[in-house]
Amino acid sequence: MKILFAASEAYPYIKTGGLGDVIYSMPAALAALGEDVRLILPGYREVMQSMTDAQVVASFEVPGAGVSHRVKILRAVQNPDADYLHLVDIPALFDREGNPYVNQLGHSWPDNAERYAVFSRAVAMFGTLASEVSWRPDVIHCHDWQTGLIPAFLNQMKSQIKTVFTIHNLSYDGYFSHHEFSQLQLPDHWWSPEYIEFYGGFSMIKAGMVFASHVTTVSPTYAREICTPEFGHRYDGVLRHLGNRLSGILNGIDLEVWNPVTDQHIAARYSVNRNRITATRSNKLDLLKQTSLVTDDAPLLGFIGRLVAQKGIDLVMGMLPDLFARSAACVVVLGAGEKIYEQNLLALQQRFPDRLHVHIGYSESLAHKIEAGCDMFLMPSRFEPCGLNQMYSLRYGTPPLVRRTGGLADTVIGVSETTLQNKTANGFMFQQPGIEILLRTTLTALEYYARPRIWQQICRTAMLSDLGWDSSAREYQKLYMTDVEAMP
Repeated sequence: MKILFAASEAYPYIKTGGLGDVIYSMPAALAALGEDVRLILPGYREVMQSMTDAQVVASFEVPGAGVSHRVKILRAVQNPDADYLHLVDIPALFDREGNPYVNQLGHSWPDNAERYAVFSRAVAMFGTLASEVSWRPDVIHCHDWQTGLIPAFLNQMKSQIKTVFTIHNLSYDGYFSHHEFSQLQLPDHWWSPEYIEFYGGFSMIKAGMVFASHVTTVSPTYAREICTPEFGHRYDGVLRHLGNRLSGILNGIDLEVWNPVTDQHIAARYSVNRNRITATRSNKLDLLKQTSLVTDDAPLLGFIGRLVAQKGIDLVMGMLPDLFARSAACVVVLGAGEKIYEQNLLALQQRFPDRLHVHIGYSESLAHKIEAGCDMFLMPSRFEPCGLNQMYSLRYGTPPLVRRTGGLADTVIGVSETTLQNKTANGFMFQQPGIEILLRTTLTALEYYARPRIWQQICRTAMLSDLGWDSSAREYQKLYMTDVEAMP
């Protein structure tokens, strides 16, 4: 099948989070199964500058917010590894400094509604054009709100192309005003609760739900959770209405990029059966040296993620003073996000310079070192559609400590008398978010860390977890071939 992936970011071209990793690894897994997969992204300045050679394969006009944009669809041809990449080149919308979604001050670009509406319309038009006689998609797989209007535009064009829309995080929904709806020259009848109107504005993620042939989320548990008021962000009614058009397919990880046997970022390489304990010690010493934490005999805990409430970073900060008072543990934090969390973390680092290291921003190398060098990994998310870092931690034999939610519940098996006895435990888990319960769970994990035989069993089980894309890619294959009718 010919499958076009449409997304707003993808590693290694441009990445702000886990979405970029998934859009790198999922197409590769499908291609390995024999599918003909291509990827289309916005032509951000950073991506365009990395293209040494590109071919124009289509050019057309697309209506925007009161103006018409000349769009060029480029295909990268500079090397075999990137010739599946297409770019939607609209300089007025994407040729700018900064993050794909926010400016240098961290505020959303004021024209985001236009940027991703025009991108979506361009992708839909490209999909239906005979611009490349030898390649037209059978399926367009759309990801998150930035692509939510693609199924809607294809429906408007009466296209026979099947669409799959994947929700990676429902809390980011692409919600905009009626004024912006009017400016974007969208069909008037779409302004209806039946279509994309939502609580007085319009929602791009709702458009994907309503018009796609099938809707997926990135874990089975999250698919069930978002049909409830607690996790549904007001979309639970829409999602329940989808019925069998909604399913959850767990993300995998790239087993080559995240591979302790070959990882060039870490000091010592290892496998589940070779050099694991001594390499873990070497990697811990290397990480301690980089972070200037010197208590090498103490447990070392890691956190990598966006510094937002969803990820539970406030819970981590809330428990740190008591954790440091009641244990010898040290903590390494890597991430960026809301300024208040960044500032409070840095203040905690000044207060506990020998126990806490904070790196504001992102470092691919440091991320790998944390996964390989820490003794355990903190991921107390309030909700987690899938999560990747807990799977990276499992891959590296670093037991994760998580809340029982979303993809965390689908990948981590918490320590209990039963799971220890049958050797299925690969991490630690708690139920409700809270500073005290996180602290108690962490202290319990430290008690097991002090029991080397049991701890090594947990680490070994973690490394044996099934984390790749193969089974999930096969589920998507079946989904692409299933004849499911789109909505209106």
